[in-house]
Amino acid sequence: MTEAPGLGGLPSPQTWQPLARQGRTPPPAPRVRLVDVAREAGLSKTTVSAALNGTGRLSPEVRERARETARAMGYRPNATARQLRAGRARLIGYVVGELADAPWTFLESPYFARLTGATAATALGRGYAVVLLPAGSLQSEWSALPLDAVIVADPVADDRIVEDLLAARIPVFSDRSVEDRPEAHWVDVDAAAAVQQALDHFLTQGTRRPALVVPDSTTRFHREVFAAHHDWCTAHGLPELAVRAAELGNGPVVRAVETALTAGPERPDALLVVAEASPPLVLDAARRLGYDVPGDLLLVCVSEDEAAVHTEPPVTTLSLRPDAVAEAGIELLVAVLEHGQRETGGVLVPVRLDVRASSVRQPQPPCTSAPPT
Repeated sequence: MTEAPGLGGLPSPQTWQPLARQGRTPPPAPRVRLVDVAREAGLSKTTVSAALNGTGRLSPEVRERARETARAMGYRPNATARQLRAGRARLIGYVVGELADAPWTFLESPYFARLTGATAATALGRGYAVVLLPAGSLQSEWSALPLDAVIVADPVADDRIVEDLLAARIPVFSDRSVEDRPEAHWVDVDAAAAVQQALDHFLTQGTRRPALVVPDSTTRFHREVFAAHHDWCTAHGLPELAVRAAELGNGPVVRAVETALTAGPERPDALLVVAEASPPLVLDAARRLGYDVPGDLLLVCVSEDEAAVHTEPPVTTLSLRPDAVAEAGIELLVAVLEHGQRETGGVLVPVRLDVRASSVRQPQPPCTSAPPT
């Protein structure tokens, strides 16, 4: 028995139903080839290839025409072929070592969010994709990935992932804790100089009892911060007031701030908060405890949180410049992977103190006496 034709000569409903509803997978759309782009743009295949790779002596107009045509057609280079030619997958692992056991994820941190975004964007601009690895990753979770290198941000002391990566002969890019290790390279900020810059600023404003809030962390940066604070206080003959935040995150750090402002027999007159927390929350904690900022207490926070600019008063921040750290790290990575730099070494990125009203003493009005009567 023959199936009746569809109405008006159209195929029967069984024929024109979507293939997925018939239980069949539609064939993939054909991949756009370089020769297709060249034909559409009216250019040679060699010219289009040079335009897309940023090579060759082409006019800006020709280069733009080739790129715009490729974009409009959805052209993508054959990643497998490029990997075979280059001998690498152009994949970079990225992990934040400090937060392996913390409920506070690194993307909740303005610093690590900025560092991660800048790293991914800078790497992509150099032709590499970033693969996020969970903190505390086991070797079985990443060993099958074709990673060309791994960035380990802020590893804790004796970080297992650093050791496993180096044992697997995968280049590691981290902080100065990996200095002089074979196949390891570093980008870091000068923690001692950062602490000195902030405390010297307090000193110029007349403070004599500066307090520090620092995480209870084994990262190199935080250990150096604690040591630098001790050395600075000793050198200036000032009391060493320091409180460690037991955990990361706004809640634990604010509690450590409250302890620093109430624990001693004398109230501190300045506060350097290195443990990352929201500057408005730190400011509110000081006010709840009866402090006027900057009248009674000068305040500096190590923070990339843009909210610091919009508080009253605006909060002085010490920036660790994550954008500059990311750029320096990817430049070093490219030098190692693509240009054969063999010697281990690193880059020290200077920090930036953005002085705002929270850490500047208000000038006292001149003392005037009433005229004699």
